[in-house]
Formats: sequence, structure tokens, C-alpha cells
Amino acid sequence: MLRTPLCDRLGIEIPIVQAPVGSAATPELVAAVSEAGGLGMLALTWQHPEQARRNIQRVRELTSRPFGANLVLDFRVHDLLAVCLHEAVPIISTFWGDPAPVGAVIRGAGAVHLHTVGSVPEAADAAAAGVDVIVAQGWEAGGHVRGRTTTMALVPAVVDTVHPVPVMAAGGIGDGRGLAAALALGAQGAWLGTRFLAAVEAFTHEVYRQHLIAAGPDDTVHTGCFDGGWPDAPHRALRNGTLRRWEQAGSPPRPNRPGEGDVIAVDANGIAHHRYEDLMPLPGMTGALAEMAMYAGQSVQFVKEVRPARHIVGDIATQAAACLDRLRHAP
Repeated sequence: MLRTPLCDRLGIEIPIVQAPVGSAATPELVAAVSEAGGLGMLALTWQHPEQARRNIQRVRELTSRPFGANLVLDFRVHDLLAVCLHEAVPIISTFWGDPAPVGAVIRGAGAVHLHTVGSVPEAADAAAAGVDVIVAQGWEAGGHVRGRTTTMALVPAVVDTVHPVPVMAAGGIGDGRGLAAALALGAQGAWLGTRFLAAVEAFTHEVYRQHLIAAGPDDTVHTGCFDGGWPDAPHRALRNGTLRRWEQAGSPPRPNRPGEGDVIAVDANGIAHHRYEDLMPLPGMTGALAEMAMYAGQSVQFVKEVRPARHIVGDIATQAAACLDRLRHAP
């Protein structure tokens, strides 16, 4: 009932994609989502090529099903792309930049090219560049956010603009009702990140998980606060002490932000991490972890507990199918 033409294109059973949630996207999470019938997605941009190769190979050890790898085009990713294509990753996702220079290489290697956009003009440019699938990301999304249009308004506009290129919806989707709504808007699948941050397999610190579980949609903020490592890239995160202090000071630019240079966490390797970095709290870290970037979209209200990824995928699919069935049989 949920199967769309895009499922056939990607080789999946359920039109659910686990967004590339940065360091949280372990091979175990990616494989679990793919094994459940969705599409797991590695986030490789900030990894050394050999580390990326090991993670790709680890996913392959855990599942024979399709999975993808994400690369942010604002960074130098050509070596990483070469690794992905050498390892025959079947789906390459790109974000934050012009997909045209890498598109021909991706398609020439036989991979499917997904590209995330935040506006209708950006979607039109991506379609003209030959992208295979467009991910329309609404302003509600967690993590780094490309545009300022809501998912409800953006998705149908992108669908109309780029037809017949298939579209996926991202931003504010955290349960089966959101997936059903995305399909009703003309999308052929949904792209979820926040919900998977609280998956058992995600590489997220327990402090982060508990803040996600406790949060509601009003606890997230679209900001430029956590820009250390990725400047000029707006993002949505949970409001915390770092954000409040910065806003109360008038949101000054660096290096004049309150607490600039403070060490607020130390990781398992003894490396210090500073206030305003773009890094989320990860297992093995100690310190004032709740002061770090805790990325979350407005769908955080649907994060109620930590669950295995396969259960998350299954629950969303079951609820979406029931929702669409009710609509289909409504008087």
C-alpha cells in the first residue's frame, strides 16, 4: 500500500529514508533501517576516505540491502565520492551546493543521485542538472536547513516544478501521519532525521537522547549559533544554555560571543570541544554536554523513547498505511 515508484528505483520496500544525521549515523543504524525495508544513509563528509571505506564495508557486512551515502558539497568531497563509487554504494545523496559537477560522475558510475534543496528555484536547478531524485527540505527540519519555506508549502510546489523527477519530503516528519501527508502532497517518500537520533543504534549520547525525549516543537530554534566547523549554514537545534546566553547578548558574531573558546566537553580520545562547535553530544564525551549543539527538528515531539531502528521504521509504516486506508474509505 505504501510502495511508490521511487521504492522500485531505490530498491527498497518502504518509502522511508533515514536522513544522514552526521556522527550519529553509524553503520549499525544505516543497516538496521535498510534491513527494515527503508533506506539507511551514511554521513561521510567529515570522515577520512579510509574511515569512510571501512564504514561502507561495515554496512555491507550487516545488510545486503541498498543503502546510501551523503556528501555536503560545501566541503571538498571528491576523494570521498571516489571511495563511495569504488565501493559501489548504490545511492549518493548530496546537499548544500551545486549538484551538477558531481552528478555526471555519480550517474556514470551507475549510482542514483539524490540532492536536497530548500527552495523551488534550487529544485528547478537540480532537475536541470539531471539529478535523479530531489529531496525537498522544509524549514521545520533539524540539523542544517537549506531554506525558509515550510514542508507543507514547499513539497507540492517542488513536485509541480520538477515533474516527472521524483520528490521526497523532509522536515517535520516524525510519524506515520507525516509520511501519509508527504505522499498526499505528491512526494514519493519521506526523509526523517530527528526520530532516528533516538534509535538504539544511533551514536548519540544519553544526555542528548533524554533532551530529545523531553522536548516539544517550541523547544527548537532555527539559528546560526553553532557554526564552528560549518560557517554560514543555518541549522535547527534544541534551545539550551549556549543559545540563550548568545541570544541574550544580542546574537553577536564571533569572536564576541559569550563564552567564546570555553571547553565544554572532552571526548573519549581526550580531545577538547568548544562552545559553538557544530558537533552534537556523542557517547564517551564528558562535560557540559547539554551546552553543545543538540540538533532537532520540530518533529521532536514524536520522539517518546529510545527504540531499535527496525521498530521505528515498522511503526511509521504501519501508522501511515492505516492513515491512508482510513482516508481511502472515508465517507
